[in-house]
Amino acid sequence: MPISHAPARDSAWHGQDTARREGQLLAALDTASGPALRRMAGSPAAFFAGGAALFHHDLAAAGAGAPGAPYLDERTGRVWIHGDLHAGNFGTYLDATGRLVFGVTGSGEAYVGPFTWDLKRCAASVALLGHARGLSDARITELVRAFAAAYREHVHALASGADAIPPATLDTADGPLLAVLRAARGRTRAGLLAPLTEVCDGERRFTGGRGTVELDAAARYTVLAAFDGYLETLPETGPARPEAYRVKDVVGRPGATPADPASYDLLLEGGSDVLESDVVLTMRQVPAPALARHRPVPEVAEHVRHEGHRAALARRALQAHADPWLGWTALNGAGLLVGEVSPYAVGLDWSALDAPEEIAAAVAGLGRVTAAAHAAGDGKDRHPLVPFRPERAVDAAIAADEDGFGPLLADAALAAASRARADHRIFVELLRDDRFPGR
Repeated sequence: MPISHAPARDSAWHGQDTARREGQLLAALDTASGPALRRMAGSPAAFFAGGAALFHHDLAAAGAGAPGAPYLDERTGRVWIHGDLHAGNFGTYLDATGRLVFGVTGSGEAYVGPFTWDLKRCAASVALLGHARGLSDARITELVRAFAAAYREHVHALASGADAIPPATLDTADGPLLAVLRAARGRTRAGLLAPLTEVCDGERRFTGGRGTVELDAAARYTVLAAFDGYLETLPETGPARPEAYRVKDVVGRPGATPADPASYDLLLEGGSDVLESDVVLTMRQVPAPALARHRPVPEVAEHVRHEGHRAALARRALQAHADPWLGWTALNGAGLLVGEVSPYAVGLDWSALDAPEEIAAAVAGLGRVTAAAHAAGDGKDRHPLVPFRPERAVDAAIAADEDGFGPLLADAALAAASRARADHRIFVELLRDDRFPGR
C-alpha cells in the first residue's frame, strides 16, 4: 500500500509568532561561536549550513523521525548518517588504497539516525542554492527529484551487489565531480607544506605567525602522550614504516584564550626520508552532535568512549577505505579526533556551475555519493550500533513506495528552504541586537 505523504510543513513553525521562533533559534544555536554566528549572517544558505541544530530541532518537533514516519522503521531509523549533509559538505579525499574519491566530508555531526534526515537536509540546501540562482520552484523540484532518483537508483545497485559498485573516482566520475577530482589530482604535498612549514638545517618545522602557539615542555609532553594513545587506534592499513610516525614538531591552536589550545598540529616524518613526504596531522576536540540532543540513542554510550571516538567511527562508516591516518585519543579527559590535513581535499565549488545541465549533473552526483555514504563501510563486519547492511534496509523501505519518494523530498526541501529564508531574517536581527549571550 502506498505511503500517504502529508504536506511537508513543520507544524512546530508554520503560523507561530516571531517571538516564539526567536526563542527556538536562541536555544538551538546556544553553543555556536561568535565567528560561526557571523558567518551564518551572510546569506540564507550560510545560515542553513551552520544551523544543523535548528534543522534537527524542527524535524524532531514535527515527528519526522518517529516510528511510522515515511520510509522509517527500526533499521532505517538507526543507520550512520552524516548529520550535517548540505551541498558544501562534499569533496575529495585520498582513501587508504591511494585512490582519489569524491564523497561526503567531515563527521563532526555524524550519528546514528533516520536516513531521510540526511536526504532532507541535503535537498533543502539544493533548494536554497536554486533559489539564490533565481530558479523557479518547479525547476528546484526537478533538481531535488533528480537527487532522489539518483540516490534511489544507486542504493538499489549497492543493495544488489555492493562490492561490485565502485565509488566516484577519476575512473568512474563525470561532469562536475570529475572536474573536482582532477583539481585534487593537481595538488601536491609540497604545496600544502610550503605555507605551514620551513626547512632549517635539513629538517622541517612549523613556521610561526599562523595563529598557532608554541607549547612549553609540559604541554608538549602531554600532547605527545596523547599521540601515543592515538597510534593504538590506527587501522592496520596505515604506513608500515615505523619512522613514518616520528613527530618532528607540534604546535597548539588557540581556543577561547591562547593559553587554552582547542587543537594541535603535529608534523610527522611520513612515508619516506624525503622532506616532501612529511605529514601534517590535526588533533582536535569535537562537540557532541546536534542530532544527539534532539534524537538521542542511549546505546551509543555503550560503544563510544568520547566524541572524538564517535566522529572517527562515523567517518569510517561513511567513507569506504577512509583516511589511514584517521584515529582518536584523549587529552586531559577530553576526547580528540585525529586526522591528516590532506593536500588533496577539494570541495565542490557551486559558484563555478552556471549551466543548468552542470547543476543537474552535480545534484545527481550528490545523490549517488550520499547513497554510497549510507552504505559505505569497507566490506568489514558491521559495527554493533548498525549490525546490518544499511543499503538493503533502505532499499526495501523505498521499494514500499517508489512513487512517493521523490515528491516527499521535494516538498520537504521547498518547505525547509522557505523556513530557512524566514529564519535568516529573524537570526540577523537577533545578532544585531546582541541576543546571543557571550558572543
